[in-house]
Amino acid sequence: MRDFCDADRKKKSGRITLPENPSNLSEEVLAQLESAVKAAVKDGYVSCPAGWKVAGNVGVSRLDVGAMIDKLGIRVTDCQLACFAVSKTSHLGSATEPVSEDVSSRVEDLEEKGALTCANVFALANELNVKPMSVANAANSKRYKIRQCQLGCF
Repeated sequence: MRDFCDADRKKKSGRITLPENPSNLSEEVLAQLESAVKAAVKDGYVSCPAGWKVAGNVGVSRLDVGAMIDKLGIRVTDCQLACFAVSKTSHLGSATEPVSEDVSSRVEDLEEKGALTCANVFALANELNVKPMSVANAANSKRYKIRQCQLGCF
């Protein structure tokens, strides 16, 4: 896979505008974040779960991590909801377990409200005690798009 480049930044900016320093972090915290992101790189990528872990360890928002990943020109892989499929993503969109009617109904409700976001998918999964991928599968089966990645990828 190729590096994240200016053409990618331009394409992404057409979908989402993510400031370079979303939370206006201090230079000290930015340096700590940059170091943590660089340490999370594996095989040239930062996985979505690793990005979340960096956010928790450094005490910054996930969007701050995503902005730093972009600044460093690194690609994110292994979306926990399989919203983007790359060779390193184990889930390529096929359901790994049947979609329950309850999950499906709740996903429809979120879509109707315009609230089918990454954060809401994780919250719904937690509430229903299912895997986030099960909620994502329900959305995918209805061809709904999950929006507002918590790392700012989409």
